Amino acid sequence: MKNRLYNLRKNHKYTQEELAKKLGVTRQTIISIEQGKYIASLPLALKMAKIFEVPLEQIFDLEEGEL
Repeated sequence: MKNRLYNLRKNHKYTQEELAKKLGVTRQTIISIEQGKYIASLPLALKMAKIFEVPLEQIFDLEEGEL
């Protein structure tokens, strides 16, 4: 699953540590999501959408064959 977390975080001028704190996760979790090594849970994804004030589809994108 592709995501735009890195770009959203940079556009909002959050460090990985700041975003992790807002979401209640570790910095390593943010790193893993940005690198595509970890897919965020639905509750975590919804928190991200709320923080960035965007729909989930603007953060996460299914890649071909993932349906």
